[in-house]
Amino acid sequence: MLEVVSALAHWSPWLPFDAAVAAAPREPGVYLARQAAGDLVYVGMAGERRGQGIRGRLTVYWRGKAAVSGLGEAALDRALADPVFVQQHLDEVRAGSPKRAAVWAHDALRWAGLQICWAVTTDGAAAKALERVVLDTLITASLWNRAR
Repeated sequence: MLEVVSALAHWSPWLPFDAAVAAAPREPGVYLARQAAGDLVYVGMAGERRGQGIRGRLTVYWRGKAAVSGLGEAALDRALADPVFVQQHLDEVRAGSPKRAAVWAHDALRWAGLQICWAVTTDGAAAKALERVVLDTLITASLWNRAR
């Protein structure tokens, strides 16, 4: 699966999510997320968005500000289905130290153990087109993306 996608663009090396947030370019493009086992789980895109591009989009996720959209929502949905993740957070609530929703969303990304790579495009339209081609190429893959 990754071999087919790798031929579609020039992709960066895979980085752990936190390192990718710091290293990602402030240009538009497409990013891929995989779990440590190597399974590709998400395809996303970032446009020019206030000059922040891919780094800006990943930062929004990492700060927990996108708990109800895209990769942030997908990771949180899966974390909330894990009894251990939920129990740890419930223990904090019972101990009188509840966390804000953004922290739960950030914790969900850490729980997912994602690695990220990206391909830079010339503009948002090119990023959207590349994302479409990647998603169409992976039509049979079991991705976390809701809109395919």
